Amino acid sequence: MSAMDTLEGCAAHQDWPFTLGVSPKGRWRASLSKEIGVSLTDGGKQARPGRQKLLDLRQQQARRERRQRLMLWGAAVSSVMLVVGVVATALILDQRNTPSLGAVQTFTPEAGHTEKPVTYEQSPPAGGEHAPVWLNCGMYDAPVVDENAVHSMEHGAVWITYSPDLPAAQVEKLRESVPDTYMVLSPYEGLPSPLVASAWGKQLHLSGADDARLTEFVREFRQGKQAPEPGAPCTGGVDGGPTS
Repeated sequence: MSAMDTLEGCAAHQDWPFTLGVSPKGRWRASLSKEIGVSLTDGGKQARPGRQKLLDLRQQQARRERRQRLMLWGAAVSSVMLVVGVVATALILDQRNTPSLGAVQTFTPEAGHTEKPVTYEQSPPAGGEHAPVWLNCGMYDAPVVDENAVHSMEHGAVWITYSPDLPAAQVEKLRESVPDTYMVLSPYEGLPSPLVASAWGKQLHLSGADDARLTEFVREFRQGKQAPEPGAPCTGGVDGGPTS
C-alpha cells in the first residue's frame, strides 16, 4: 500500500486533522493544519517538521539581539570617547590658562648646619648651609634671620619676601592668599623686585601680590620634591631671632 492510499483511507474515516484534495493532474495532496504546521512533499514520502518555523524565529531573534548588543557597545564607546574628549579639552584649556614658571631660577645649594653666619649666593637665599634650628613658619612684620629661614625651606617651606615699601594693600593681600602651613612671609631689604618667592633651590622674581605666578610657584614647590626634608617640622623652632 502506498503512502497516498494510506492518506486517502484516513481522510475517508476523518481520522486526520487535515483535508485531502485532488490536483488537476489527479494526484492527492495533503495539507496539514496551521496548528500542526506539517507539510507533505514528494508524494508524501518526506515530512518536514513544523519546528523549522520555530528555528527560523529563534535565528531572527538571535540576529536582533546581536544587533542590539552591537548598538549598546557602540553607544558605550561613543560615551567614553565623549568623556575623554571633554577631559582632554579641559586639560588643554587649563594648561593654556596656567601661568608660566619659565622664569624660575634653579640652584643646587649644599645642605648642612652651621653656627656661623652664612654668605649666600642669592639674596634672599634659596638654600644652602643654615642654622641648626629652623624658623617657625608664619607671617612676620619684620625681617627674619636668613639662616633660620633657609632651614625652614629645607623642610619644604616656601619663603615669600617683599620689599618694605610694598603698599600695605598688597601686603594684606599676601597675608590673605598664602597657605597657613609651610609658608614664611616677611619683609626683606634690597630685593631685586617688589616680591621674591623662594623654595629650596628655586626662586622667582615677581612684580607684586597680583602676579599670578605666585600661586603657581607655591603650588609647585611648597613641600616639593626639591626640598631635602619635606614634611619635617615647621613649628617648634624659633620666631625670627638668631640661634645660639
